[in-house]
This record gives sequence, C-alpha cells and structure tokens, in this order.
Amino acid sequence: MSQSVSRPQDLMTKVLMPKVLMPEWFRRPTEQVAKELVGCLLCRRLENGHVIKMRITETEAYTGRDDPACHAYNDRRTPRTEIMYSAGGMSYVYLIYGIHYLLNVVTSVEGDPEAVLLRAGFVEGRPMREFAGPGKLTRQLDINKTLNAKPLIPDSGLWLEYDGCTPPLTVKARIGIDYAGDAKHW
Repeated sequence: MSQSVSRPQDLMTKVLMPKVLMPEWFRRPTEQVAKELVGCLLCRRLENGHVIKMRITETEAYTGRDDPACHAYNDRRTPRTEIMYSAGGMSYVYLIYGIHYLLNVVTSVEGDPEAVLLRAGFVEGRPMREFAGPGKLTRQLDINKTLNAKPLIPDSGLWLEYDGCTPPLTVKARIGIDYAGDAKHW
C-alpha cells in the first residue's frame, strides 16, 4: 500500500543555499533525505568535461544497524561498508551480481551507518525516458567503483543539486529485499 507524503519546503529552503547540496545537507535523518532527494538533480562530470544531469524519481532509505535490509545491519563493518560509517555527504558505490554498480549517498552523522539508494531518474535534455532501476541509473551516468567513497561535491565529479523541483511523493515498499521481512515496508 502506498501513501502520499508532504515535503517540508521551509527546511529545504533554509538548508539548500546554494543550489549544490553540500555534504552537511546529508547529515540529517535518512528518511527525510530520501524524500527530499526526489526531484533533485544527480550530476556527473565525465572525463571529457561533459556534465550529465539526471532528475531523481525514486530513492530508498537504509537506516543502519537496526535495518535488516541495510549492509550495516547488526553493525556489520567490512571494507565495503566502511564508507557508510562516514559523515553524510559521501558516495557509496558497490557492485551487485558482478554486473551492476549501485549508488548510495551516505547520510546521518559519522559512526551512524545509513544511506539512501538512488533507484531511478530521467536524464535532463534527452527525450523523456525514465531509467528505472539503480543499475540502469548508474550505467547512464557512467558511475562505477572509481566514484566510491568520494565527497558529493563538484570537484569529485559527482554531486547533487536542488533547483526547486518538488514533485508529489508516494511511499511504497522497498524493492528486492523480501529477506528483510517486515523491514521491506520501512
């Protein structure tokens, strides 16, 4: 069952100056960051200097140690998940099934392993076509493991922007995590 969610625009306005979302913006409750990322632009500067921007249409929040679907569940700390323990505003890129890179943005405060998975979006300036699925999203933006553990700022080649787009939201169950039991609905 899905539900509509209101967006706290006053907070967005206070926190989001300038247009680029700086690392401090991600150091807030993960569920709030996940909601407010919908409508934002994921920006990727390619090696040739060209910048591709994707309008985010779908996210998933992973809330750390107590979330059975989170890589850091029960405080599992591995070389792969170490970046999740950083302060929010970092990228967490990993490979699944040996073929798909997934991009998460680390949220919350240092030591609190939480992140938001970016699941889908539309590439700006191209015919309207949603790239639904986190592997398709990263493929369109040439995101791979070289971008893991980077600060989400323009100098790193991967950052997020807010330009005033605040689409209506619908909250649904998380995808592909049936093993997490009731937590798939978080």
